Parts: sequence; C-alpha cells; structure tokens
Amino acid sequence: MTDPHALGPAQLAVLIARFTGVAHEMGEVLRRAAFSPNIKERADCSAALFTSDGTLLVQAEHIPVHLGSMPASVAAAIDAWGAAIGPDDQIILNDPFAGGTHLNDITLVAPVFDRGSLIGWVANRAHHADLGGTAPGSMPADAVHIDEEGLRLSPVLLTPEVAASISAASRTPEERAGDLDAQVGANRLGAQRFAALGADGVGEIVAYGERRMRAALADLPDGTWTFADVLDSFGPSPDQQHPTRIVVEVTVSGDRIRFDFTGTDPQRRGNVNAVEAVTVSAVAWALRSVLDPTIPANGGALRSVEVVAPAGTVVAARYPAAVGAGNVEVSQRVADVCLGALAQVVPQRVPAASQGTMNNLLLGGDGWVSYETVAGGQGGRPPRPGSGSGPEAGMSGVHTAMTNTRNTPVEAFERAFAVRVLRYRLRRGSGGRGAAPGGEGIERDLQVLEPVTLSLITERRASHPWGLAGGGDGAVGENWLLPDGDESRAERLPDKCTVDLAAGDVIRMLTPGGGGWGRPHPGNGA
Repeated sequence: MTDPHALGPAQLAVLIARFTGVAHEMGEVLRRAAFSPNIKERADCSAALFTSDGTLLVQAEHIPVHLGSMPASVAAAIDAWGAAIGPDDQIILNDPFAGGTHLNDITLVAPVFDRGSLIGWVANRAHHADLGGTAPGSMPADAVHIDEEGLRLSPVLLTPEVAASISAASRTPEERAGDLDAQVGANRLGAQRFAALGADGVGEIVAYGERRMRAALADLPDGTWTFADVLDSFGPSPDQQHPTRIVVEVTVSGDRIRFDFTGTDPQRRGNVNAVEAVTVSAVAWALRSVLDPTIPANGGALRSVEVVAPAGTVVAARYPAAVGAGNVEVSQRVADVCLGALAQVVPQRVPAASQGTMNNLLLGGDGWVSYETVAGGQGGRPPRPGSGSGPEAGMSGVHTAMTNTRNTPVEAFERAFAVRVLRYRLRRGSGGRGAAPGGEGIERDLQVLEPVTLSLITERRASHPWGLAGGGDGAVGENWLLPDGDESRAERLPDKCTVDLAAGDVIRMLTPGGGGWGRPHPGNGA
C-alpha cells in the first residue's frame, strides 16, 4: 500500500505540476495542428491524464464540461479494449450512451506503456464542427432522436477505416481528417511525456486530492439545502416552448456531500437532454469553484462526492434521446442549481448567476460549417475571503461556467467562412444591478454572404440569470433575423431553431448579462 505521505509537500507540488504540464502541452499540440477554427481559434478541446485503472490523474485548464465527463469515456474505452490494447493503439468514441457527451465531442484514449507495462492513459476530446445529421453542425434544433444528430461511435480502435468513415459522414471531410490527426498527435506526445515521467507517485497525487476535498467538506456545516431552476424550452415547436425544471438537494454530512437531482423533470422529446456524465461534470465544477479551486482536479477529489441522477430525467437521459443541447445547455443549468444550493451553505463564496447559456450558433454553407459559442456576462461576485476588499463586478463578454473557450476572432471568422461581422460590442445595461453588478453580454450582427442553414441552440431567453444577496437579475438574451439586413423587417427568432437564410440576411444575437450580487449602494450607479 502506498504511503500517502511518502512525498513532501514541495515534491508533491512539483510532481503534480509536471504531469499537468503534459496535459497542457497536449492541448497546445492539438490546437496548433487542428484544421478547424473551432479548435484552432476557439480552443474547443481538452486533455487529461489517467492512472492505469482509469482514475483521473491531472487535467489541463481546458473545458469544464469536457474534463468532468472524460472519466466516463476513459472507463468505457478501458472496459471495451483495455485487455487487448497495444502501445500504438488508440480508442475512439463519441456515443453519449457509452461514455460520451454529445456526438460532436470525439474522444481519443491512448495507453501509456513503460518497458512493456501499462502505467496509465492519456485522453483528449475535441468538438468537431460537423459529423453529419439532419442539419449542418450536427446539432439540429428539431432533433428528437440521437440518430438525427449524426455519426455515433461506441468505443472502437481507431483504424484508417474508422477515420475514413468519420470523414465520409461529415459535410467537411478534409477538416474532420485534419482535426482527427491533431488529436492523434496530441495523444502520442502525451503518452511519450507520461512514459518519460513514469508512474511513481501517481497514487499519492490521487490520495492528496481526496484528502484536500475531505478537509474542505469537513469545514462546511452539516445539513440539507435545495435549489431549483428551469430550462426555457426543449425545442422549436410550440409544444416544446415551455420550461423544464431542474432541482437539486445538497446534503453535507461530515466529510461527504451528496447532490440529489430527484424531482427533476423527465427527459424530453427534443435535444435538451443530458447524459449522466455531463451532470457529474457540472457538479464537480461547481463544487471545486466554491470550495477551493486549488483542490486538485483528480479522481480522488470526487471519492467523497455522490451524485444521484435518476435515469430517464433530463440530467441522465436514456437512449434514444437526442442530446445535442444537453452538453452545452443542460450542463449550464445544472451548474446554476448547484451554485444556488451552495450559496445557502457558504453565501460569501458564491457569485450571482452568470449568463447560463453557451449561445450556440451554427452556420452551414457551400462546403463549410461553422460552430461557435458566444460569450456573455458573468455574475457579480462577493468579496474574496480574506482579501479585505469589497465585492467585484462580474466580467463582461466572457465564457462562463461549463465552457472555457475563446471568442472567435473576427479576422479568422471572416477569412474561413462566407460571413461578415457588422457589429460586435458589449451589450450595455444587460448586467444585473448590485453592490457587484453583473457583467455585460454581447451584441453581435453577422451577415451571411451566401445561402446558409442556421441553427441556434440558446437558453436564458425567457428566464433571467438570477441575482444574489439582494442583487438584480441579468437581462435575458435575444435572437433576431433581419432579412437582407433590413431593420424594419426584423423578426424575433426562438431560442432554438433551424432555418434557411438568404445571402445578405443578418443574424443579431444579444447575449444575457450576469446577475448582480448584493444590494446596490445608493448613489454608486450600480
């Protein structure tokens, strides 16, 4: 049995940093080698290292919804191929019901061998802009069955034939091949770096994560708290335009915590459903954010965390549900309800709600497909413990909670696609009032230069990002179509829709602001 204290604090910190550096380097290789702007420019990809039994060891500071759910993918890959894996093999999957999240997120898992012995695994995940399906971008707003969203792969060994099938299924085959090659290269480098470090001390890293989490939980008061919120809709049709309720009950008992989603609404006939791995990832992010972000993000840190997600609900959907929006939108609301509950436990550590959506915008034209998420307002924040300073306004125009991507540079966007950016600025007045005002959303007008298909998957168009401690709510988002750019003909679009656009049409998106924290001070303009 490994002595959890065999390494001193400095040695342990250095070892964690070295392994984490490998994950970061994997991400850099993946981004630089990728073909698509979504990965190269927006950094919609993630990387992590795992122990030989599939326990999360370290992760880079990439996409929370990717990373928190990646252990499920690695477990599925090991269950399917672990006994037969070779040093040069890689396992590929994207099946949401076999370790994946939604079809666009392709995960590659590779073994790490040292002198003939398996010592660990490396994995990376990247959002591929198109994998087939009924609409460009593989997230059709009207999907009700997983097969409508594109190619689905349960864990298989990556072979030239499998790679060819992925390219053949996509509207952008060369881009898929390039992005997939980048993922392969990132894993190869990660495996080499991991093997050079060896497996000594990996058990102590995991044990350290467990000790840190248990100590943080033990400092919380025992008790049970609940919080509920809604998703605005689960599709574009009139019968889908009503809210879905998500509720969580958080129970702290000593050095353990349980997040119980019993009472959440059943999965819906639409694509706003999440698989359980996505829900677990949102719980992990919310908890680490509130307790102490320096707690190592490894498998040990989650051993004292229990997640109850009843099968068949929107937070643990079953086949054959469409789940395209689950990864990007349900994850955001799960994070919101977890933060709302934790705000009752430690009110001075939890900010008001951020925008609560990824504002997914997909465009498909002649030989190209664009996918991006659009930033918004962060919630106002309470004073930092021990800082001696006051509350802090939420940041404006940033990606929040379960996403950590970058905004697409205008130059890269216009160079790669038949689109012109007409307006791009902060949405003044969209943040909630408060001692710490919520951050502002974004206003952006895109003009398409050729006929395209547009899909929007957005939230917080009816429900507001909530304020805390007396702060005001953030503004809801808005989606508009301006035919041929004509303001007088502007029409409001639903939060979720797939529509055809003509050359010259303009899409206007106003993203939500963050909620405010604390009561506004008279005369401070908040």
